[in-house]
Amino acid sequence: MTQAELRLCSLLLREHFGEIVEKVGNSLLRTGPRPLRLLVGDTGLLPDQVKKALCVLIQHNLVRYEVQPRGSVEYEARSERILRILRYPRYIYTAKTLYGDPGELLVEELLLHGHLPMSCAVARVADRLTETMEDGKTMDYTEVSSTFVRLADTHFIQRCPTVPESPQSTKAPPPPAPALAIAEKDMYVVPRLSLVGKGKRRHSCDEEEEGEHKAKRQKQEGGSSETPPDDGIYWQVNLERFHQHFRDQALVSAVASRMDQTSSEVVRTMLRMSEVTTASGASHTQPLSSNEIFRSLPAGYNIGKQVLDQYLALLADDPLEFVGKSGDSGGGTYTVSILCGTQSLLGSPGPFLHPSLIPLLLHRFGSRCARIFRLLLRKKHLEQKQVEDFAMIPAKEAKDMLYRMLSENLVSLQEIPKTPDHAPSRTFYLYTVNVMAAARMLLHRCYKSVANLMERRQHEMRENKRLLEKSQRVEAILASMQATGAEAAQLHEVEEMITGPERQQLENLKRNVNKIDASENQVDETIFVLESFIESTMKRP
Repeated sequence: MTQAELRLCSLLLREHFGEIVEKVGNSLLRTGPRPLRLLVGDTGLLPDQVKKALCVLIQHNLVRYEVQPRGSVEYEARSERILRILRYPRYIYTAKTLYGDPGELLVEELLLHGHLPMSCAVARVADRLTETMEDGKTMDYTEVSSTFVRLADTHFIQRCPTVPESPQSTKAPPPPAPALAIAEKDMYVVPRLSLVGKGKRRHSCDEEEEGEHKAKRQKQEGGSSETPPDDGIYWQVNLERFHQHFRDQALVSAVASRMDQTSSEVVRTMLRMSEVTTASGASHTQPLSSNEIFRSLPAGYNIGKQVLDQYLALLADDPLEFVGKSGDSGGGTYTVSILCGTQSLLGSPGPFLHPSLIPLLLHRFGSRCARIFRLLLRKKHLEQKQVEDFAMIPAKEAKDMLYRMLSENLVSLQEIPKTPDHAPSRTFYLYTVNVMAAARMLLHRCYKSVANLMERRQHEMRENKRLLEKSQRVEAILASMQATGAEAAQLHEVEEMITGPERQQLENLKRNVNKIDASENQVDETIFVLESFIESTMKRP
């Protein structure tokens, strides 16, 4: 794990869970798997604090545990899962795009709490949606639960592993930690619940306090509410399914930019037909015949079967191999090559590499280095003299630029000897682009950029802490006065507690924070493409 990743993980844990959880997580990230005793000693925290921090991290799938042969339990941080916290806004926005407000809030609640039972998640979302509705209108539980079922059917959410039931006859002592497991066939099965009810609005402070006291009395008297029907069945967000959706969208955009909109719609249809049946790490989608694809095309695309066959043949013959064909009986079957498509997003000499690497080269090395880099991408292998001639750059400058990129691992040097003695005078020295090393270098810089952006946002918030607290107090006073029916003159008087310069300062702060948030999301999109490329390249035989 690099220092940039460690720093970013530490910042994410502190921002979302606080200092104690950050200290425990940071210790696990630095030292690897450790038992509770060593973790307490390393962090300097109380055992109870470390246990609660581990509970939070396990609840959010950020830490895994394993029982060792001698009986001790070791905890290990999942750095790749911690870095996914950066992508939470994108998951939520995608759920909103696909399933509307109920889908957005369901995914948000599951990410916020780690995992929840279906009944609890539906009730929370229905209450939140009711709050945003006009007076007299409420959100019915059935509408939210139907969205929950759709999310499970498309595998965007999945059931959490549970403790398998042990036979009653065995009298063996329980293990130090439970081993959680779930069958793959049960992972997306939604329990049949008759959730009847409507969302509730928040009451006033006095009514809330009275309700809390009443609930505490019921609990003390043993008269607590009955157990929900899905007790013990917890659900979590399936991040790999979201990544599959992001990758599919990127592949469709790549086909559209390389060919045309109709070709991209054909590929989109093929991906949609096999999105549930294709595993997240598969190199190809499920085989589909042209007749199946034709029947599944959107209604708006009035293209004939013969035209579709021509588009499929065109896609199958493309050098980038987005679509593969197997067999000729019945027209053959077609698959989308996820592996080749993902590599084409970064590794091809076409336009897909330029949005990620070329701006970096322009910024760090100048336009002439970027020209040499593009040339090597296109020509694959070139001698130094050929680089000078093709790029039309003087020999001294070309040599200097090639060595600078060589020191950064952006290009590599390959020796091809004419004779077995490897004499320099009888050896060809060919420059080529090391795409994998360039992707790793860019990924490292992306992690550093996101960490810098987060620290800058925290600095802006600290510098304006007093003004933000004053603004929150004024907003709270205004909300309470509006609830009691105060006059407009009184409200205006309270609003004037924030002066003109302070209001301008708040606007500038809001604008700066929004820019930082947007920059984080843009960098994360690049991180996703780079991670997908590196993962697919390592899987390729």
